[in-house]
Amino acid sequence: MMSRKIALIGNQNCGKTTLFNALTGSSQHVGNFPGVTVEQKKGFIKKHKEQFELIDLPGIYSLSPYTSEEIVSIQFLLDEHPDLIINIVDATNMERNLYLTMQLMELNIPMILVLNMMDEVVSSGNCIDLDGLKEKLGMSIVPISASKNEGIEDVITEIERNMDQPARHLDLCHGPVHKAIHSISHIVEQKVRALHLPVRYCVTKLIEGDKEMFKTLQLSENDCHIIEHILEGMEEESGTDREAALVDMRYSFIEEVCQDCVFTECETKEQIRSEKIDLLLTHKYLGIPVFILIMLFIFYFTFYLIGAPLQDLMDSGITIVSDWLLAFLETNHVAYWLRALIGDGILAGVGSVLSFLPVIVILFFFLSLLEDSGYMARVAFVMDKALRKIGLSGRSFVPMLIGFGCSVPAIMATRTLSSDRDRKMTIVLTPFMSCSAKLPIYGMIIAAFFPSKAAIVMITIYCIGILVAVVSALLLKNTIFLGEPVPFVLELPAYRIPTAKNVMLNVWDKAKDFIRKAFTVIFIASIVIWFLQSFNFQFEMIEDSSQSILAAIGTFVSPIFKPLGFNDWRASTALMTGITAKESVVSTLSVLTATNTATSLNSALAGIFTPMSAFAFLVFTVLYMPCIAAFAATKRELGSWLQALLTAGFQTGMAYLVAMLIYQIGNLFL
Repeated sequence: MMSRKIALIGNQNCGKTTLFNALTGSSQHVGNFPGVTVEQKKGFIKKHKEQFELIDLPGIYSLSPYTSEEIVSIQFLLDEHPDLIINIVDATNMERNLYLTMQLMELNIPMILVLNMMDEVVSSGNCIDLDGLKEKLGMSIVPISASKNEGIEDVITEIERNMDQPARHLDLCHGPVHKAIHSISHIVEQKVRALHLPVRYCVTKLIEGDKEMFKTLQLSENDCHIIEHILEGMEEESGTDREAALVDMRYSFIEEVCQDCVFTECETKEQIRSEKIDLLLTHKYLGIPVFILIMLFIFYFTFYLIGAPLQDLMDSGITIVSDWLLAFLETNHVAYWLRALIGDGILAGVGSVLSFLPVIVILFFFLSLLEDSGYMARVAFVMDKALRKIGLSGRSFVPMLIGFGCSVPAIMATRTLSSDRDRKMTIVLTPFMSCSAKLPIYGMIIAAFFPSKAAIVMITIYCIGILVAVVSALLLKNTIFLGEPVPFVLELPAYRIPTAKNVMLNVWDKAKDFIRKAFTVIFIASIVIWFLQSFNFQFEMIEDSSQSILAAIGTFVSPIFKPLGFNDWRASTALMTGITAKESVVSTLSVLTATNTATSLNSALAGIFTPMSAFAFLVFTVLYMPCIAAFAATKRELGSWLQALLTAGFQTGMAYLVAMLIYQIGNLFL
């Protein structure tokens, strides 16, 4: 049986993904800032497995194809012809949200209007006349609170009821616009229907001057001339340009609907609370210092107060399991080479990375709280002025912010940038933001050389990454990426108390990715590294790893890093394997130093680095090219292997230069 397609669409940050998770039982990432969804997500509605397929489209404000997410949404609606549209709107901001609704009604597809955040409307003493709204819009209306899982069953009921119903036609136009729409419809209707496109939507696109629509319909020169004549008449009669006349027509209807059906006595409690909090958090001068203090607080808790004891506990547990397993293998007289592979290879590599799991979990717990509360959108707003000075807009901060978690979704999130210049420039700069995969490296170096200054070193590392991104942006905007950033418009969502479910799902998602990588990429890398450092070129097993295949490769590369303070072959080898996955740096050093506990690794690192060279090593790992997965994402978004290679080369070059300056200058004073 063919599944029925249902499109879930709405403005950014209106609760689409939360509703998607509630309807499908999925656990997609939910965030209280715009632009979380940058591509389609699919799932089946729980009560109709394999029957009703729900597609969560990127959040958009209109069907005008200016941004990447608008293009993705429009192409799906026109090409895939969904059986039903669920239009979710923020009930606390009806007037803005209904503009997209007016455009969706032109697509001639059955539609349900879902009013989210109705709990906030009711708690503030406001009211929406649902029956009146249903009558005026001619569609089913369902009030819900997606975050509280209220009204979800009603949505499923309305889906079942409306699935096979025809789309309702509602002619909203009047005056000069009414005449123009109907006159143009008579001219193009035959061509439009032959292409199986909605007539009303195509006509409004022609009025807006959409060049792609003119190409699609292949209108004759005479038809184009007649349409232009009609539009000139409409402009003259309405006293405004054609696009503005269309917008005015829609908003005049929306105002009429809101006046009759939406009764607002005051702002919601969440809006009032947000305005008060924003007096401090978005303050012209205090906004950025407050953000730095918040991050310093998070790092202190993560790497010192809570993270360090939990990491020691995790390390002790891994040591107990490792010792038991090795003793079991020895008791059963398992071959020496296999015991060495398991002990010095797999357990050392995977175990050393897994010991940092508590740090990962704690850090993302705090970051999820900030994101779910709505604070991250404020940070983007506060950073706009600073970013504009280096040639970017505040919207670029959202991908960069995501980059602190993982570079792959961060690079994909640049699709939300409307300017090709801004998008490419942001892709180049985003990997300078310290992703979570580098946290085990930080934990390793800090525990070995800077245990009493963990929070200070961490905030310094993050600031270096940001500072290098700033310097790189200034360099690029005056050379390769000439021009000005696009204007920045960002909706600031109301502050909301983070839900335990969303926070836990987000943390579990990060922990799951970390564990999966430990038992796949790191597992395989540990085996390969053990083999290369246990055998020579004659494939004879050796005891002295300095005579190994890996040592020969590392020794050949290591002189390159001598100006950075570390020319030990083990350090250069770790950096090379770090290209597969940044966590591999830790597992490689654990395997090469034959250590399988964090304590023994700390001691071994003292023979490879000095405190100054260790810090330079740390800086290099922050800045040099990201992992293979991020490199592939860069290639996919830039569309060229050459551009991806040049990007990776620029990032690694900046890493080398900055790490060298820090080591050389540091040695002059220390």
